Amino acid sequence: MPRKCHFTGARTQQGNRLRYRGKAKYLGGIGKKVTSCTRRTFKPNLQNVTAVVDGKPKRVRVSTKAIRQGLVTKPLKRKYAYTRQQKAGG
Repeated sequence: MPRKCHFTGARTQQGNRLRYRGKAKYLGGIGKKVTSCTRRTFKPNLQNVTAVVDGKPKRVRVSTKAIRQGLVTKPLKRKYAYTRQQKAGG
């Protein structure tokens, strides 16, 4: 499974980690200087969730942002009421 959100398409992104040295100007120094710049990764917060996809429950990897936005619809755990066809059938 790729590290990718099923609904939003969020995936691992690349960025920089900066290290600073010095004292800020407003504190009386001559300003902050960047002393190193290394690559880093930003990973999405993915959760394994059972969601309704194309009308059927399916296990998918979903970002928490998609869950909070309401893009994920979870299936019902159980039937709470009987219909007439179910009563007649069994």
